[in-house]
Amino acid sequence: MDKTPYRALAAVAAALFASAAAAQAPSAVEPVTPSIPADAYSPGRALVTDFDRIVAPNGVQESFIATLGGARQYVSVRGADRANPILLYVHGGPASVELPISWSFQRPWEDYFTVVEWDQRAAGKSFRLNDPEAMAPTLTPDRYRDDAIELIELLRERYGKRKIFLLGHSWGSAVGLSVAVKRPDLLYAYIGMGQLIDFQENEKQSYATVLDQARRDGNTEAVKELEGIAPYPGPGDFDVAKTGVERKWSVYYGGLAAGRRDSDFYIHMGRLSPEYGLDDRKAWDAGSDFSMTTMWPKLAGLSFEDVHTLDVPVFLFLGRHDTTTPSEIAADWLQRVKAPRKRVVWFENSSHLPMIEEPGRTFQTLLTRVRPLAGRDLPPGE
Repeated sequence: MDKTPYRALAAVAAALFASAAAAQAPSAVEPVTPSIPADAYSPGRALVTDFDRIVAPNGVQESFIATLGGARQYVSVRGADRANPILLYVHGGPASVELPISWSFQRPWEDYFTVVEWDQRAAGKSFRLNDPEAMAPTLTPDRYRDDAIELIELLRERYGKRKIFLLGHSWGSAVGLSVAVKRPDLLYAYIGMGQLIDFQENEKQSYATVLDQARRDGNTEAVKELEGIAPYPGPGDFDVAKTGVERKWSVYYGGLAAGRRDSDFYIHMGRLSPEYGLDDRKAWDAGSDFSMTTMWPKLAGLSFEDVHTLDVPVFLFLGRHDTTTPSEIAADWLQRVKAPRKRVVWFENSSHLPMIEEPGRTFQTLLTRVRPLAGRDLPPGE
């Protein structure tokens, strides 16, 4: 059953509504060719697969399994010209993979970037590659950050690049910003979309906004359910069930996608993914359930409010109507940060998904504001 981007939270909302080993060397990759069993969506998937195929003579279209922090993880690489700089897209969640949705917005990017989609540990295709019991104690923010750093090192060596661009979306923006703080030397720039700064404040503001919307709307059902989880998020660890209630009504009031009552249009795109079949979508759900239950409570204390300097250019792509990650928190934070270059880009017709809601403007901004920072994309050592 398809669910919302916070797939485990959506499962909770629907119910309410009705050992890590040492890291491997960068060369430790296993090439894979996705083999998707036939299902009801096969004809449509075949059309998308053919349409989406990279045929440029210097292009790259490959998938492989990389061992990062002792966990085998699925990586997809696509681009029309290997000479282009790499852009690593770090998905949200935790475990809300965007590889199965990327076909709907990413193809124009691939003319100017080599775009890497990565199913993080215990997420999507990576969920079935490792024992969940062994993964559970490794699901920490620092481990995700270090996985990303290992992957960047791998990509630099594999494709002969000195630096890359890193785009973190939603939960992935916490991973991405952590990388920018620890290893700015690896990045041309950091791009945060739906940027998370302070998880506790994020949930507090989101809840207040959604409850106010419900009261103004006279939505007695929403008000009753939202008041029923007060105080939210409350002290201590996050409560997954309470977050499920909050996200249910946040989505309903357009806090995920502006002007939409649900996220079906977004999640259902995965049914036509060239790289995701039914079993993969089931793993997507299972990984999200597992990761949210295991990790979400631990995130209550995660904050970047004490980050005052970044040694890398930073761009924030913020949806004006976002209540999943209220944009004002990130915009206010960036005003206080010192960086070589910094810019907030507002998406006036978007909430949490600018790459889907305003795909043309997202692409145009990446092309004109971000891409030039690569200059000549020199290989390591030059």
